[in-house]
Amino acid sequence: MNLQQLPLISIVTFFPLVGAVILFFVKKENSELIKRFTLVWTILTFVLSLGFLIGFHPSDPGFQFYQNLPWIPQIGVGYQVGLDGISLLLIILTTGLMPLAILSSFNAITDRVKEYYIFLLLLEVGMLGVFVSLDLFLFYVFWEVTLVPMYFLIGIWGGKRRVYAAIKFFLYTMAGSLLMLLAILFLGINGGTFSLPDLLHNNAWLTRAGPTVELLLFIGFGIAFAIKVPMWPFHSWLPDAHVEAPTAGSVILAGVLLKMGTYGFLRFNLPLFPHASQQAAPVIITLAIIGIIYGAIVSFAQTDVKKLVAYSSVSHLGFVMLGIFALNQQGIQGAILQMVNHGISTGALFLLVGFVYERRHTREMAEFGGLWKIVPIYGSLMLVVALSSMGLPGLNGFVGEFTILLGSWAANPWWAALAALGVILAAIYILSMFQKMFMGETRNEENKHLIDLSRRELWVIVPLVVFIFVIGIMPQPFFNTMTASVNQLLQGMSSVVALR
Repeated sequence: MNLQQLPLISIVTFFPLVGAVILFFVKKENSELIKRFTLVWTILTFVLSLGFLIGFHPSDPGFQFYQNLPWIPQIGVGYQVGLDGISLLLIILTTGLMPLAILSSFNAITDRVKEYYIFLLLLEVGMLGVFVSLDLFLFYVFWEVTLVPMYFLIGIWGGKRRVYAAIKFFLYTMAGSLLMLLAILFLGINGGTFSLPDLLHNNAWLTRAGPTVELLLFIGFGIAFAIKVPMWPFHSWLPDAHVEAPTAGSVILAGVLLKMGTYGFLRFNLPLFPHASQQAAPVIITLAIIGIIYGAIVSFAQTDVKKLVAYSSVSHLGFVMLGIFALNQQGIQGAILQMVNHGISTGALFLLVGFVYERRHTREMAEFGGLWKIVPIYGSLMLVVALSSMGLPGLNGFVGEFTILLGSWAANPWWAALAALGVILAAIYILSMFQKMFMGETRNEENKHLIDLSRRELWVIVPLVVFIFVIGIMPQPFFNTMTASVNQLLQGMSSVVALR
């Protein structure tokens, strides 16, 4: 059977939507049934998505599992979807993280359970749609779809300042989205189509537009993506959203939603606006390096461990942006791998913070100490995840950051030298956090009665730890998946710039 001939993308993308519709007819009193059904449904979605890995041809740089159906032909909008080596790993990351986020919520969410799991399923539909859309209008629809369920997940099931955090998240994202919508409308009208492959194949519109318009279009898309990343100085919504979101919300926010921004730069800004990308690269890399150092310093200053992890994302995603705008193969491949690494490592950190919060109802590091002796399994897993986050050789974070630094060094050695400070600072704030929470003597009698991780919690965290080692030891299969697509992206950029 040729999997490429099946409408597998549509099946995987909308399978969670079918689950949400089924849950709609389940009585809200059946909370255990709702939890178990959602878990099984997201596992099935993950299993279906593995068909992409089986049927994918790494040597083919084009879009695979391609579908193109008429949707709104009057305005040139179609249902056009596909994936390549850039989006494949992010799709598997999305479907893989979702069951773990669901399972982590079993004890944490006790109020309005039905609505909670419906929103998570709808969120998965939107995220998958973003990574497979090849029509700009369709991409925008899925981009906006992710906004609504995350708003409610934070606003209803979040912490004490959940409403403030939810509104801030909504306003920031919506502001960027409106700029992107204007840029999409301009492209659709002047390019004669909303199809990304068609716009790339026939780039006469780019010549007609001129360099100034191209730069403005780059900015229109770029601000929307920069807010989502989030790049400094567009990051201020992130700590509030992360801290107030329920654990599963934080995992999905860090693991997948932030990657929509970096993915947007790769999928749209670089190929559609190659000349503007080269012009903007020094500015964006400057902001990325500021974000790397700023995020690390502010992380070190935190007393709330969840806020520390939240600010660390500003630093880690700064590395991703550095790799993307190094505009060479090593930098972009390192950035794509680091997007996956960040989803795994930071997702695991949020899960582990959530586990201890469920037991102690505090995230203040000063309230802990000596946890290694009390909960050794928890401490050991936290150590592995923390070391991966700071880029220890042999673990996933090292491979991504090292490849990014190689790419940035080839572009400009000063960029690599400054970014390397972030690696040192990461070691400082990560080890400081671990020392305060796990070493020495406990600072609170309540800690002495803590129970180590349950079987359910181990099922949640162990798969992520396994992949931390797998990617750290055997990264080549991941690089092989993306090489052809990255090379095609760079060749396309070079040819367009050369023609101009």
